[in-house]
Amino acid sequence: MPGFELFGDRERKEVMDVLETGVLFRYGFDNARKGHWKAATFEKKLCEKSGAKYAHLCSSGTAALSTALAACGIGAGDEVIVPPFTFVATFEAILNAGAVPVFAEIDETLCLDPSKLEEVITSRTRAVIPVHMCGAMAQIDEIQSFCKAHNLVLIEDACQSIGASFNGKSLGTFGDMGCFSFDAVKTITCGEGGGIITNSKQLYDLAHQYSDHGHDHLGGADRGADDHPILGANYRISELNAAVGVAQLSRLDAIIEIQRKNKQEIKNVLALFNDVSFRQLPDPDGDSATFISFFLPDANRAQQIMKAFAANGVDGCFYWYNNNWHYLRHWHHLKEMKTSAKLPLQQMKSISPDIIPDYSALSLPQSDSIMQRTISMQIKLSWSNKEIEERIESIKSAFIAA
Repeated sequence: MPGFELFGDRERKEVMDVLETGVLFRYGFDNARKGHWKAATFEKKLCEKSGAKYAHLCSSGTAALSTALAACGIGAGDEVIVPPFTFVATFEAILNAGAVPVFAEIDETLCLDPSKLEEVITSRTRAVIPVHMCGAMAQIDEIQSFCKAHNLVLIEDACQSIGASFNGKSLGTFGDMGCFSFDAVKTITCGEGGGIITNSKQLYDLAHQYSDHGHDHLGGADRGADDHPILGANYRISELNAAVGVAQLSRLDAIIEIQRKNKQEIKNVLALFNDVSFRQLPDPDGDSATFISFFLPDANRAQQIMKAFAANGVDGCFYWYNNNWHYLRHWHHLKEMKTSAKLPLQQMKSISPDIIPDYSALSLPQSDSIMQRTISMQIKLSWSNKEIEERIESIKSAFIAA
C-alpha cells in the first residue's frame, strides 16, 4: 500500500490509449474513442474481482458513499449508524444527504461492535454503515444479521479494504451496496476515484443515474436523447482516472500477496514483545494487509512506543487517538456543526429541535479505551528484503529503548 508504489508500463499504456483518442469523457463519442471504454472496462473487471453483479465508478470514495445513500433512499432526518473510527467522508456523506450520523462503539476489530448496535437504534434508524478500517473486516456477518432483523439498509464502507474478504466473500458484497475509494493513497489508485458494487439492478440503475445528473443512459450514442427519471449530481469519473484504475486492478492480487508477506514479517517481530497484542481479525485469511494494527497495555505505553519509533526511524506509524481526521475525538467541526452554509439538518432543527445529536457530549468509553492503546503501521509494497531487515532491527531497538 499504496498502489502507486507499483506504477509502470501498464498504467502508461492504459492512459495513452485515452490520450491518443482525445476522449476523456466516460460517455458518448463512440467513434472517436476507437473502442476504448476505460470506466466500463474497470466496472466489468471490478465485478469479476468482487463477485458482485453490478459495479459503478464515480469520482471519489466520498461520491460513492453519497451515491449509495441516495440510491438506497436515505435522506432527510434518517439516522445512520456509523463507527467513530473512520475517515470524515463517512459522516460528511450522511450529513450532506440530510441524514443523521449516529455513532456506536467499536470493538477490537477496530470496526463497529455488533453487540452495541442495539443501544443506539431508534424509530428513525434507517441504515448502518460499517467501515472496514485499515484493510480488514468488521464482524460483517453479525452486522448483516442485525440489519436484516431490523429491516435496515446496509451500506459497506470498504474504501480502505479493496481486495479484502470474509469467509471467501469480498467485502462490499454483504450489504445492499459496497463502496470503495481509489484515491492517491489507497491499495489501488486512480489518482482520484471511487466505486460502488451491488447485486441489485434497481440500486445500480439509481446509482448510475444519480451520479450523472439523473441520465437514464438509454439514448444510445445521442446523450441528449437520454431521459432524466430522477434528480442527480455530477459524480462522474474521467476516462483518464479510470484508465489508471484498469491497470491497477490487474495488479491487485500481486499487491495483496506482497502486503501479506511483508506484514507477516513485521508481525513476527512485534510478537516477540509481551506487551503487544494484535487487532482481532474475524477472518485472518481475508486480510488485505495494508496495515498491521496492534495494542499496547495502556495509553502511556502506546505513546512511549510511538516516540521510540520516531527516534529509531520506524516511519509510517499512526496513533489514531490523536489523529485529526480518523477518530471522533478531534472532529471539532462536527461537534460544533461548523459549516459554510446551513446543512439540511440545521434547517430542520427549527421543526424538530432534537434531530441533531449533541456530538460535543458524545461518550464512547469502549472506543476511547481501544483507540488509546492502538498503533497502526503501514505495510509498504516497495520494501526490499534489506529494508525489511533494517526495519525489524529498528523496531526491536525502539521497544528496548522504550
